[in-house]
Formats: sequence, structure tokens, C-alpha cells
Amino acid sequence: MIKDLPDLTRRNLLVAGAAALGAGLAPQSALAQGAPKRGGKFRLGLTGANTGDSHDPATWGTSALNNFGLWGAVYNNLLEIGPDGKVTPELAESFESSPDAKIWTFKLRRGVTFHNGKTLDADDVVASINHHRGAQTKSAAKAILSVVADVKADGKERVVFTLSSGSADFPASVTDYHLPIGPLKDGKIDWEAASGTGGYTLVSHQRGVKMVLKRNPNYWKPGRAWFDEVEIINIPDVAARMNALVSGQVDAIINPDIKTLALLQRDTSVVVEELPGTTHYTMPMFTDVAPFNNKDVRLALKYAIDRKALVQTILRGHGREGNDSPITPANVYFNEKLLPRAYDPEKAKFHLKQAGMSSLKVDLSASDAAFGGALDTAVLFKEHASKAGIDVNVIREPNDGYWTNVWTKKPFVMCFWAGRPTEDWMFSQVYAKGTPYNDTHWDNDRFNALLLQARAELNTGKRAEIYGEMQTILSNDGGVIIPMFANNIHARSTKIAHAAKMGANLGMDGWKPVERWWFA
Repeated sequence: MIKDLPDLTRRNLLVAGAAALGAGLAPQSALAQGAPKRGGKFRLGLTGANTGDSHDPATWGTSALNNFGLWGAVYNNLLEIGPDGKVTPELAESFESSPDAKIWTFKLRRGVTFHNGKTLDADDVVASINHHRGAQTKSAAKAILSVVADVKADGKERVVFTLSSGSADFPASVTDYHLPIGPLKDGKIDWEAASGTGGYTLVSHQRGVKMVLKRNPNYWKPGRAWFDEVEIINIPDVAARMNALVSGQVDAIINPDIKTLALLQRDTSVVVEELPGTTHYTMPMFTDVAPFNNKDVRLALKYAIDRKALVQTILRGHGREGNDSPITPANVYFNEKLLPRAYDPEKAKFHLKQAGMSSLKVDLSASDAAFGGALDTAVLFKEHASKAGIDVNVIREPNDGYWTNVWTKKPFVMCFWAGRPTEDWMFSQVYAKGTPYNDTHWDNDRFNALLLQARAELNTGKRAEIYGEMQTILSNDGGVIIPMFANNIHARSTKIAHAAKMGANLGMDGWKPVERWWFA
């Protein structure tokens, strides 16, 4: 089974090299600097933290401080996606499946300790996984683990997962950032204490503002955790974030302003790096709330947006047009036949007529907290849609609290997803019936049935057919506009170095620069 796991490496790197050269950016292999060395204080400027952030991984989603600091540095998972794009052992030193991929057994590493001194064992893993299972859990990982019928310890060093149906992608599922392993104590895990097995320990966390970490001198993983100290700072304003890098207040930033990227590239003390991945910008609408509960209204909105113009205006060419499916060209089973919808106001009018309308007015909540350029995207969409008789009322929402007060709370909003390495993972977490992250409230019987069918199908050709159909169903019936697939872009000081290969499964080296980078 292991040999059949998705391998994104070759495709990603080929596309990445071409995109980087075309954009005037050096290929990542040319940017690695010297042998790793230990020491220094790494200051990382991010965006997307909230004052209400919790340390409970079941709640993690849009907080960059949690994602980069806790998941990416304080904790480890059973497995991880390596810089080469492959699923690789982490806390589990090996894993194997039964011939039907219904039983997966993980053998744990010996001698790994949590920051509180406890030695890792199978009971910790079982408790950490079960935290996201059960009828009462509201974890965003519940859908990912829905295929798990049982998980149990087999001694201290082995964990056995029994699935309700075969899943060739299951190892990739346990790399999810909601599924770190914490220490069991008195029958439960104290997530607030943030005691992990990772390369860094948590010193302080000012919610929505800053996180401070220090290196774990007993880290079990060789060749990782080079910095002595780390300070992760939330800088939601993109101009302020870029200025912080140029002025030396931080050593690296995520998501620089594409509109002024050329100016940043002129600074010889800064390196801008770019990789196509699974990131996509979305506009979810509640399919159980009028007028979005009408399929023709949804189609009218999808035809009323000029995707080509958005890629050139918002992304400045650093990406490609989306096709209203979250599966990007970086995914193994991307449906190349599912083309992006061309801007067509007349078709939009046709679908409005089919819905019994001659015009339409909708509110669209937007904030650049969703993604850099989200407000501009909303305004441009308003202009595009007006030619189809659609009046889009853009509501400018505050950056602070956007993810807790607007997203999944209001019926039509701007959003983004970092994407997931497998189709099953992306579909299960966001578009399957009942998942907490289903931000469109979409429920399609055929789609849900195919999701289960694809998961148990071990023939890659048949899986490609099923996932292709699912992408088409979502594009035509779903409640989300996905106008753009965006490249992952970050910038760092030339004083910071990393390995020749960076992870493309998530932005900024798979959300693990704290663990993987060092001072040159």
C-alpha cells in the first residue's frame, strides 16, 4: 500500500521551477545557502491570528500563529509530508496496512519525550486521535477521521487503526495539522499547556499578537530545530509586514503584496520565493439560504466573474484561473478537462432567468484578512457582475475577528484555503455532508456517495475517474466560486537559509520554517 501513496514531488518541482523562472524568481535549489548551523533568534512575520485563538488543535484553522508555532514547531504528528512531497514517518518510525487497506498499524519511535518529561506511548496517540472523534466533537478533523471505526493501542509502541472501508490515502490523513500528538494525563490531554514532542517549547502566547518559542535541547529529530529562539508576530497589514522585513524587524514574511513584489525583489538583502501548490481563493455561499439555495443563482454568479482579469490584476500572474473546484494542478487527480468558466454576462442572465429573476442583489462580506487582495477582488467582482444585472453589495469587514465573526457566520464571504495534499482530504474536510468546515452548507448525495467509493478504490485509474466526476459535480452544483489558484509566495532575509527543496504542500515550506530553516 505504501508504494501507492500520492507523490507530488516531481510534478510540483517541475512546475515550480518553470513558474519561478517565468516570474523572474530564482529556482529554490539555487537559493539554499550553506550547511545548517545552530543559533540565533528567528523572527517570523505572519498574518491570520485571532484574539480568541485556542491551543486546542480541534479548533485550529486560520490562526497562523497556531499553525506555524504550535503545529509546525511545538508538536509532531504520526507522519508528515516531507519537503519532497512524500508521506514520511515522524513519531511513527514505520507504518503498514492490510492488503485491503482497512487496517493500518503504526510502530512508534522509542525514547521520544514530551516537553513535560513524559515518554511517548501508544495511549497518547489513541487519546490524541480520539479527541477529534465521537458524536460530540466539533473538531475540524472529524470528517478526516470519519473512516476510522476504531483506534487502539497494541502494547506501548504500536497503534492500530481499523477503518470502516479501505483507504489508500489514510497515511496522508494523519499528517493533518489538527492531529498532533499530546501527552495523556489523568485520562485526558491538557492541550492548553501545549506540551508537545517538537523542536521548540512554548514560552508565551499573546493571542492574536505574538508567540515566543525556545529550542528544545532534547529534540529527537536530527537535522532540525536550528534556531535558539523564535518570535512569531501577527502583522495583518501587508505593507507593514513587508516594511518589517526590509527594515530588519523580522527575518521572513508570508504573503507579500503581489502588487509591489517587484520593489521588494530589488532589495538585495531580501529573497522572494514562489511555489505553485494547493492554495486557492474562494467565495463560499450558504446553499441553504436564499437566494443561494437556487442552483441557477449560483451558476449565474459563477459566470458573472472574470477570472482571467482577476489572475492578472489580483495575482499579477502568480497563479492561474480556478474552475470552482478546490483540486488544483498540484494534486494528483486534478481534472484537466474541467476548464475554468469564461466570463459570460449573457449566460449569467440566462441562469437568473431560469431562477425566475431579471436581476439580483446580494451582500458579499470581504476583508483582506481572507487573503491579500480579497477586498479588491470583491470590488472587481461587483463591476463584473453588474453587466449581468447582479448588484453585489460589498461589505467591508474588520480584519480582526474575520475568521470567527464572518467566515461560516455570514452567507456570502471571501475566503482562502491552503489546500490539502489529497483529494479525499480536501473534499472530506470542506465539502462532505456535516463537516464543521463545510462553509457552503452543501449536501449532494451523488458527491457524498462517490467520496466513500473513491476512498476504498485502490485502482488509481478508477480513482482518477471518480475524483474527476466529483470535481465536475462540485463545480456545477456546489456553493463556492473558486476564481483563482494562487502560488505560495514568501520572502526572507538573505541571512536565512533552507534546504534545496521546500515543502509545497502548504505555504512557506509546508508551514515548517521554524523547524527546517537556519541562519546562513
